[in-house]
Amino acid sequence: MTTAIVIVLGLATVVVVLGAFATNRRTRTREPVRTPPAAPGESPPRDPAADLDFFDPRTIRVGDTVYVEAARYRAVGALHCTMQGEKWTEYLLDEGARRYNWLSIEERPGKEGEPLHLEVLLWTDVPTQGMVPARHMLIVDGLEFYPIERGTAAFRSEGTTGLPERGLLDFADYRAGDGRVLSFQRVQGGQWESAYARALTPGSVRVDRLP
Repeated sequence: MTTAIVIVLGLATVVVVLGAFATNRRTRTREPVRTPPAAPGESPPRDPAADLDFFDPRTIRVGDTVYVEAARYRAVGALHCTMQGEKWTEYLLDEGARRYNWLSIEERPGKEGEPLHLEVLLWTDVPTQGMVPARHMLIVDGLEFYPIERGTAAFRSEGTTGLPERGLLDFADYRAGDGRVLSFQRVQGGQWESAYARALTPGSVRVDRLP
């Protein structure tokens, strides 16, 4: 990884947030989530969160206090992204002391015959020292990462993100043999940034919402 920026940052903070933007990326198959209509006599497909017995992370709002496992954050901004029918949201989480992470939430199709499910990823910045995404294997931190997908998504930002209100985001995703995901991203015209993804269970996220 912008409706209106509601908090005006000083230049230094903007730089920090722009740096933190590196921590957001997805790993997805890039196949649009298409829910087929129910056949005659069948029940319509269920929403993937219809039976959730925990907080639905898709309902996070800018300004919420968000708990991810044992860590407490404030959701200061969000990116609403779309690409070829896919939609996902990425929240900029402020841990305090100018420490930021991105949390991405996406409704994903399951394997053949399985229902939709929620994918929740926490992104952590990784320095790649000016490295740019290639179409072949990369070595980062001694691990071999192989390309799995690349493309361009449109985004709309909300709250404080340090990004334009609207724009285009290029990305390139890689996977290592141990399952770790590396993603490069850039707002078109900008510099490439990179991040690792860590998958979370949806139930590991909860919110204390402002009244």
